[in-house]
Amino acid sequence: MAQRGTNGSKVFVTVLYMAAVCSSVPIGDLLDRASQRSDKLHSLSTTLTQELDSHFPPIGRAIMPRPSMCHTSSLQTPNDKEQALQVSESDLLSLARSLLKSWADPLVILSVSANTLPHPAQSTISNKLQELQEHTKNLGDGLDVLSGKMGPAAQTVSFLPYSGGNDIGQDRLSKLANFHFLLSCFRRDSHKIDSFLKVLRCRAAKMQPEMC
Repeated sequence: MAQRGTNGSKVFVTVLYMAAVCSSVPIGDLLDRASQRSDKLHSLSTTLTQELDSHFPPIGRAIMPRPSMCHTSSLQTPNDKEQALQVSESDLLSLARSLLKSWADPLVILSVSANTLPHPAQSTISNKLQELQEHTKNLGDGLDVLSGKMGPAAQTVSFLPYSGGNDIGQDRLSKLANFHFLLSCFRRDSHKIDSFLKVLRCRAAKMQPEMC
């Protein structure tokens, strides 16, 4: 029992130490780290989509839901860089955090479904999805720290529930199509998150808008 208490104290001290370290890091440096992580996240989601495309039946695209049916589509976001440059720093970070947090449950569903996905690269896809989950968590932790530095507006998060259920389909084609659709939605959102964070990084570095 005493040992358990000692371990608990060590964990608590470690958490306090990490919080103190993060609080002392300048916002510009935190944005650099976040941007690097978001870039990796989007790159990995793109690679995963390409891996899935390697043996995706053409008819599968015909039955895939439209992009407007992604569960995050209700969130109003800038359509391009020019629009993003018109949004405040706090609102951009809030949008990025809202998108990222909305994928907590769907990524678990993708990861579990990948274990039985009827695809020749099933093992590779499954491993990369685990990596994707890890990068998503790390980025989320970093954005939480950032939001604490940028004030209440940046800490606001829109609730975007996923109602697609745990079952991605019964037959081979529907499983591949629904898996591809969900992954495509994530790829789209990871691109938005990456774009918003890069604009924030440019602003923090006081770069000219055309350089962002």
